[in-house]
Amino acid sequence: MPVYQLTEELVFPHPELAEKDGLLAIGGDLSQKRLVLAYANGIFPWYSKGSPVIWWSPDPRMVLFPGEMKVSKSLHNKLNRNIFEIKADTAFAEVIERCASVPRKEQDDTWITKEMKRAYISLHENGYAHSIEAWYKGKLVGGLYGVSLGGAFFGESMFYNMTDASKVCLYHLVEKAKEMDFSLIDVQQDTPHLRSLGARDIPRKKFLSLLKDAMKHPTHKGKWSL
Repeated sequence: MPVYQLTEELVFPHPELAEKDGLLAIGGDLSQKRLVLAYANGIFPWYSKGSPVIWWSPDPRMVLFPGEMKVSKSLHNKLNRNIFEIKADTAFAEVIERCASVPRKEQDDTWITKEMKRAYISLHENGYAHSIEAWYKGKLVGGLYGVSLGGAFFGESMFYNMTDASKVCLYHLVEKAKEMDFSLIDVQQDTPHLRSLGARDIPRKKFLSLLKDAMKHPTHKGKWSL
């Protein structure tokens, strides 16, 4: 199938037209309207510095359903001990910066470019993007961020500087998703770490169907609290 070249027009090809590896389109921009349109249709940007914006819709898609998170005995103990102070949306820019600085296997450079940072900080300032943060003795030691639309949360990245800090953040994201009656947390791609926490692959067609239903829910814009 062809890889589509986007123009200034706010439109995407149907996600089912993506290549086998999920590559759908190239070009366009990271404006708020385009990003919101992309996520609402199961599409997300992922590219490296110096590259045009590349848009993806993988098949299968890894999803964590809020009721399916696996909490290990060690994580359960850590939650009970309240080691971390958990906050939401108090240090979004710092969370995305820390996520960008984490070394990744088989990646020479971060995909969280300066343009990506600016775009998602703008989404955050307009109430679409959120961070869950783990603090220890006044220092940020773990966190995650992503986009919230309708009844779905689209996870982008996470980091930790203390053992289990990001897992604790994910647990609190799941609890927030339950509170807000979200139907799914999109984690985009398969990793052993996320699979161990209960995420699983589903066919893209099923993901898009679930997403369509999730988009019928109102989007709750604004700062989150825990």
